[in-house]
Amino acid sequence: MDIPLRDPAPTLEARHLAKEYLCWSKMHAESGEDLCRIISRKERERQAGNGLFFWGVGNAPAVLVQPLARLGARIPVVFSLMKGKPKSLDLSPQTLLVWRSYFDLHGIERPLPPNVLVTSRAATASNDKRRHFALICFSRHELHFTRGVPFDPSAYRNAGGTGAAVGPSQVTALVRRVGTQTAPSDYEANIQAELVGSLWVKLSNPICVPASRIELHKASHLMGSEAWTEIVNAVRSGPSSCERDDRQGCLF
Repeated sequence: MDIPLRDPAPTLEARHLAKEYLCWSKMHAESGEDLCRIISRKERERQAGNGLFFWGVGNAPAVLVQPLARLGARIPVVFSLMKGKPKSLDLSPQTLLVWRSYFDLHGIERPLPPNVLVTSRAATASNDKRRHFALICFSRHELHFTRGVPFDPSAYRNAGGTGAAVGPSQVTALVRRVGTQTAPSDYEANIQAELVGSLWVKLSNPICVPASRIELHKASHLMGSEAWTEIVNAVRSGPSSCERDDRQGCLF
């Protein structure tokens, strides 16, 4: 199995990498869900996965992700509230993609764990959405939105390449610590976890569903882990590809 559900004894190099590197991701409403509901759903996913959950992101992994994953590194991940308002496409999409598989660090396509539900809107501003990615996360602790823990991006630079400063348009980035937090920051470490296994992966095998179908998990905080897994299986069931029709949206 690609994803370790138990903690292996970390090597000295892996422990060093966990102190040097960090993944920073900005978050907001997405796929028709407000942030509060997303966090609640991810907490249910985490509980059902014994600490494991996937967090969908829009951009491809950094080049250094694969070498770090091969070394067995567990990289801290910080989620911060994004500045500004979410896009209208994220607030009220008509159709969604539900992703069912991913490519691990060896390029092997694997089904998502049975507790994992990753969605994205089915279209971008200009065309149909073809790619989506996910952070493979682990936390022993409950996920909740925390205030008052500052996060200063200026203490980090992009990992690899020229080591440029993290740009304002970057939503998810693998970064390397270059200093200590000194300047006041508009960002906070609102959620913290670790990246495990293949760390940051490309998703595959989506199905297209009406946004209303995801209403199934709105009361997920009231469900046990077994009921949650059954709902995930129900939402992920369907054909292996998404066919679009301008008159009807998505066909099953």
